[in-house]
Amino acid sequence: MPPQSAPQPSAPKPSVRTSAVRSRVEHASHPVLQRLARLPRFTPLVLFVVLAVLGAVLRGWVGAVCFGVLTVLVAWLLYLSWPRLGSLERLMRLALLLLTAVLTLVTAVPR
Repeated sequence: MPPQSAPQPSAPKPSVRTSAVRSRVEHASHPVLQRLARLPRFTPLVLFVVLAVLGAVLRGWVGAVCFGVLTVLVAWLLYLSWPRLGSLERLMRLALLLLTAVLTLVTAVPR
């Protein structure tokens, strides 16, 4: 029987600090994210495309509301996923957020 070695000291666990605001937002978002996870995978994409097409077709305040909803959804998901994203993923999502915000403003301005 080989001699038993002493238990290895465990590596220190990294400390993760989150702000009170982030904790509240994550806690409040959890039920909504659980419902989204139960939907078929294509449902959020279809919702995104429908809102984008409606925003492009229906100009004026209706289109601005569609793009505004998209902007809020993208900002919310970006905020929740920010700590886990790499730099390139952050840039891509920020570009999408900027695009939807600009489309909201451009759509709202009458010609």
